[in-house]
Amino acid sequence: MIPISKPFIGEEEKKAVMEVLDSGMLVQGPRTAQLEEKFAAVCGVPHAIATSNGTTALHIALLAHGIGPGDEVITTPFTFMASISSILYTGARPVFVDIDAETFNLDVSQVEDAITPRTRAIMPVHLYGYPCDMDVLTGIAGYHDLALIEDSAQAVGAAFKGKPTGSFGTGCFSLYATKNVMSGEGGMITTSDPALARKCRMIRNHGMERRYYHDMLGYNFRLSDLHAAIGLAQMDRLADFTAKRRANAAYLNAHITSVVTPKVKSGYEHVWHQYTVRVDGGRDRDAAVKQLNDNGVGTGIFYPVPAYRQTPLIELGFGNVSLPVTEQAVKEVISLPVHPQLTQEDLEKIVYEVHRL
Repeated sequence: MIPISKPFIGEEEKKAVMEVLDSGMLVQGPRTAQLEEKFAAVCGVPHAIATSNGTTALHIALLAHGIGPGDEVITTPFTFMASISSILYTGARPVFVDIDAETFNLDVSQVEDAITPRTRAIMPVHLYGYPCDMDVLTGIAGYHDLALIEDSAQAVGAAFKGKPTGSFGTGCFSLYATKNVMSGEGGMITTSDPALARKCRMIRNHGMERRYYHDMLGYNFRLSDLHAAIGLAQMDRLADFTAKRRANAAYLNAHITSVVTPKVKSGYEHVWHQYTVRVDGGRDRDAAVKQLNDNGVGTGIFYPVPAYRQTPLIELGFGNVSLPVTEQAVKEVISLPVHPQLTQEDLEKIVYEVHRL
């Protein structure tokens, strides 16, 4: 079976973890600080704040921007539930707009119409590693004085018109085991605002700047140095990993003709966390998934249910929401392997099996 994802664990990662264990400094120590410094450099910002996972990164960022009960955050329904859960954790409510049929990202033409007096933030999701149209979104956020919180969980290393994701507003990344750069589990917040960075650091560490002096209500959302050590080794491979993903995606795009393949617009630098095709024309997507899996090609469906159709959202009164492009996408998408460990033989097999659908 060719897996849909395959985390790379090399000798560097193993050595780094053992060094942390030997040091006795296990939680939010020097490795965490080094990872933050490297991550900030990749994103072109002065501040990066490591957290326990991508969800807590989003949660902290929202809290640091003062988002709370009664507020609204405009976002996409075509994303992992963590994007939405983080909004709900603050007491705010998500406001969904539909997606673009080609990119699967937020349809920026619909965002301004969704703004109300309660809107406090826009949360675009750079889905699959494909950046959103940040020209439009930064313009809307600036004009209406809204926070711009980029869910960049899948998009480390991506860029829009040469500027890295996570640098347009407040960036939130995941370092989960399957991500392009991983630490096993972890997250990262990026910002150019020193006051916001200070607040994020306090929120993640029990509201403290000085040990045992709690200046605000905070949480234990810290990253361990064990995880940071893995992330540091992975960061050294980011450029190579990204180049390989892009080469794999280019091969698949050049050779797959039987389904709708992803296209990348000029000015958008995709990092291919997922390579997602559409099985259109009324064909049975689930049957296609079974056929691929049965014949040795691992697949993923990201995502089979819009966020507003998930049980917690229905219970909150979102049951009457219906967004047609999203509704169609969830029935058609299949993600195929694109990770850096694919061989040429793997790529050829993927193409062959997709053409048999």
